[in-house]
Amino acid sequence: MKLLRTRATNEVVIPPDAIEGIARVGARTKDLAKRLQPGDIAIIDHQDIDRVAAEMLIATGVRAVVNASPSISGRYPNGGPIRLVREGVVVLDHVGGDVMTEIRDGERVHVHDNCLWRGETQIAQGEQLTTTEIEALMEHANDGIGQELRRFARNTLEYVEREAEVTFAPLTLPNLSKPMKGRHALVVVRGHDYVSDLRALRPYIKEYRPALIAVDGGADALLERGLQPDVIIGDFDSLSETALRCGADLVHHVHPDGRAPGRETLEAAGLRMGAGYQEFVAEGMSEDVAMLLAYEAGATLIVAVGTHSTMVEMLDKGRRGMASTFLTRLRLGPVLVDAKGVHRLYEGGVRRRDIAMIVGAFLIAFVAIAIVYDPLHVFWNGLWQLWLRDIWKSIRGWFN
Repeated sequence: MKLLRTRATNEVVIPPDAIEGIARVGARTKDLAKRLQPGDIAIIDHQDIDRVAAEMLIATGVRAVVNASPSISGRYPNGGPIRLVREGVVVLDHVGGDVMTEIRDGERVHVHDNCLWRGETQIAQGEQLTTTEIEALMEHANDGIGQELRRFARNTLEYVEREAEVTFAPLTLPNLSKPMKGRHALVVVRGHDYVSDLRALRPYIKEYRPALIAVDGGADALLERGLQPDVIIGDFDSLSETALRCGADLVHHVHPDGRAPGRETLEAAGLRMGAGYQEFVAEGMSEDVAMLLAYEAGATLIVAVGTHSTMVEMLDKGRRGMASTFLTRLRLGPVLVDAKGVHRLYEGGVRRRDIAMIVGAFLIAFVAIAIVYDPLHVFWNGLWQLWLRDIWKSIRGWFN
């Protein structure tokens, strides 16, 4: 690409078809999304961009995504890149890891001609993904899914052999302010289709009033829809200050080996163990541990919103996460159902009992009006004199 300079100011003239914006650099897409503004250019290092990450980037309004790693490695058919491109986000792919240090956060850059530029200096080169190229890569990834399934099976067996006793060991529950025994529980993760699932489940939530358990950013998802979470569980790495102070029971997920990734965040927010939050020791991913909490607390039905349920969604989590999810679902069995299944069964439709109540109320109101309203008395008397009395006489005549 040839960059032009104006003679008067010696400024670099950006080509009109270039994508220009402020660079925001972050290795973790989830954390970077909190800082992105409309028109920014996201510099990430995310192999196999998953659907949730893509939707987070789209929601920020970024103009372009520059990925140091391959957005589609071919390991499995991940759905993130196609969503980005279809929403008009430019994806410059596989530019190399040096871009993460070469670009300073907040400086102005532009994407053009399969390259990332700072002024007239080329910083990195990759490939701008198109819909056609992505579809070809996805088709190739579909062909190799069998190999990934075999890896998943081996990994799960290794995980079971190594951690089965820990996974199925009795759990010590935190003291929750609201009991769950005998109730439904709704576990909300800010993941796949959580917006549409929560919207569809509003009639169900209104009628059954389940215990609302949010996993990290799932608390903000509930609050955005006017719903108050009862419990927030996780490592609190994607939780807003509003959600942190919303009044829910805060449960920090601690691993049996002592890992406590959210403790520093909670203490930095001025919260202390026992007074501000409690800890729950369990093996697995936070969304799986949230389901275990509801199950052990006595919930009769656990409805999962935004969690990983399909094969591709599990692959998005990585193989260790897949094994955790697989074993958790084995433990919970029929108590766990997906939000989409509940919506299809429930539908929030009008029940016969509701129709009967409406008809009964109408009849009661009609009778009450007929008793006290004089014009109706005149109407009924006239009807009796002119028509009903003659009919009655005719009927009596037939029998006599």
